[in-house]
Amino acid sequence: MFRSLVPFIAFAAVYLVVTLFVSNSYYQLILTLVLVWACFGLSWNMLSGYTGLVSFGHASFFGLGAFATVLAQKYWGVSPWIMLAVSAAIGALAGVLIGLPTFRLRGHYFALSMLAYPLAMLYVFQWLGYPEVTVPRVLDHPVLYMQFDDGRVYTVIALVMLAGVVAISRLVERSRFGMALIAIKQNEAAAEAAGIDTLKWKLYAIALSGAIAGMVGAFYAVVILVVTPQSVFGMLVSAQALTVAMFGGVGTVWGPIIGAAFLIPIAEILHAELGSYLPGIQGVVYGVAIIALIILAPEGIYWKARDLLRARKGDAASVSVAPESGAIPLPVANGAARRISDEVVLDVRNISKHFGGLKAVGTVSFKVQRGMILGIIGPNGAGKTTLFNLLNGFQRPDSGQVFIGGEDMVGKKPSQLCKAGVGRTFQIMRPFKRMSVHDNVKVGAYVRARTEAEAERIAAEAVAGVGLAAISDRLAGGLTTKELRLLELARALAGKPEILLLDEMLAGLGSDEAIEVVGVIRGLADNGITIVIIEHTMQAMVQLVDRFLVLDHGEIIMEGSPQTVTRDSRVIEAYLGKKWVANA
Repeated sequence: MFRSLVPFIAFAAVYLVVTLFVSNSYYQLILTLVLVWACFGLSWNMLSGYTGLVSFGHASFFGLGAFATVLAQKYWGVSPWIMLAVSAAIGALAGVLIGLPTFRLRGHYFALSMLAYPLAMLYVFQWLGYPEVTVPRVLDHPVLYMQFDDGRVYTVIALVMLAGVVAISRLVERSRFGMALIAIKQNEAAAEAAGIDTLKWKLYAIALSGAIAGMVGAFYAVVILVVTPQSVFGMLVSAQALTVAMFGGVGTVWGPIIGAAFLIPIAEILHAELGSYLPGIQGVVYGVAIIALIILAPEGIYWKARDLLRARKGDAASVSVAPESGAIPLPVANGAARRISDEVVLDVRNISKHFGGLKAVGTVSFKVQRGMILGIIGPNGAGKTTLFNLLNGFQRPDSGQVFIGGEDMVGKKPSQLCKAGVGRTFQIMRPFKRMSVHDNVKVGAYVRARTEAEAERIAAEAVAGVGLAAISDRLAGGLTTKELRLLELARALAGKPEILLLDEMLAGLGSDEAIEVVGVIRGLADNGITIVIIEHTMQAMVQLVDRFLVLDHGEIIMEGSPQTVTRDSRVIEAYLGKKWVANA
């Protein structure tokens, strides 16, 4: 933790030296505002940078903190020192109250709905009769009310605040909290399937983000002395938080600091020099910055610089390295060594799902015994993936029951089903691309691990179990299709599942790669894991599975052993084709 803060400590030391030598009050104010907006950018980054949910409404928390501080001193004589903590609590509470309804939305709907909150508050405070509120001047003991004649003191306070926010951000980044947020950002469905309760972690994120923004708003009010609804709830306020973070680089501590250090002085100086001739020049600066960013560095200066440095060093992540082959050998036929228990771990009863007039799954019932490999086959559009989504909570059935371990799990979220022992891979692979192989799998381990050390151990075992130990440090974004398939399998295994749902694991693989992946799956079943697999590669499925379930138009048309199913005329007609007749 301390080593990660060394660069910031060096930055803070240089900044402090510069502050001590600047005596001009205007330039001193700019030095303070850079730190204020860096803190505000980090508060935005805590939610939007780590979860990917773009917020245009952070002025809500900022403005509430500012008005609470000024009004508390004006009416009750409460010191701003106290209001820093109180405003943080107000911001956290506002974050939860805003997040509960708004997290139901996705993408631009979420962003636009967040914009509505500060605009509503702007009009509310104007209606309440606060078009402009001035911080009361205190002559006796002004230090107790955070009032100083030397502006450099405010810069030092802001620097201390920034240090605290940076330390909190670093702590979050390196914790289960941060890993969960980053997983949500990169693929929310995969995060939920890995056992992460996405709503809970997003509420934690917006509460912490709102707390930081409320505290920063409280300090900002003391610095500028006059608060208006437009100056703290206006669109430009949220835009500044978003812009400094995006310009410097979202999802990193340094991004908002870089963005604020570059953009705030330019915007403030241009506003001072040209504001009387060109009102709104600050907005122009941020608009130009966003356009330049989209063209030159869409992810921000920090990530662009880091990627360039890695490219120059010849990062090994760009080179494909084959994983260890033959970690678990592939049996040549359906062997009898593996035991299938009489215990039913998955009991599906009369489950159905319709999308309007389309019957995706209609009255499907089947049972899966412990240790079994059940293969689900059928033509495209038969309802196979929809059935998987019903089994692990991504969709709610119109009717029916899904019993896992004797408990009906219909209506449970994917994260709850993961905790109940259901692991899942996806037809379209869902890696966390900016995480290493090991960290991808560690996210899946958190559902069982109580400590970080235990999560590390479980992840290492799962990575080794699928043959990816040699590339565990490689970023997932640079993996081959086979490696990504095995990565998803390892992430599912890290949750210690009793039953695995594998959706087209062999899609996109060559014949040799498919043999290797089938061998890994077979080895897992030999170790007692129950598997339900959707697959189109019949040659592999026939030698892999114990029983087949054949779907067509959402209905089961056949269930039985591989030998029975591949010789059934209904299956041949619906799915297998004429070539299987000769083998029947």
